[in-house]
Amino acid sequence: MSKKKALKLVGQLEKLQEEMLKAQERLGEETIEVTAGGGAVKVVIDGHQRLRSITISPEVVNPEDVELLQDLILIAVNEAIERAQALAAEKLSSIVGGIEVPGLNF
Repeated sequence: MSKKKALKLVGQLEKLQEEMLKAQERLGEETIEVTAGGGAVKVVIDGHQRLRSITISPEVVNPEDVELLQDLILIAVNEAIERAQALAAEKLSSIVGGIEVPGLNF
């Protein structure tokens, strides 16, 4: 590879890295809201897969059926994580445009 081509490739990689960092920052500003149990449990998660809030409807709080509440929370959190992962993959894959980079799955 010529020096000119190598420098061009380095420049492209630096630009790609900058775009990836900006996209990752924007992901932190995006939120995904998921409900379970017909709205009994609501989870809000950001694009970095950090929980922002969990809201539990008072009607679903039954001390004699704690398992139901636990299940609803698990369902909502897991779905929110899956949606956040899909959002991240969509946003970041549009930047790399199908480039195969070892260790990155887009």
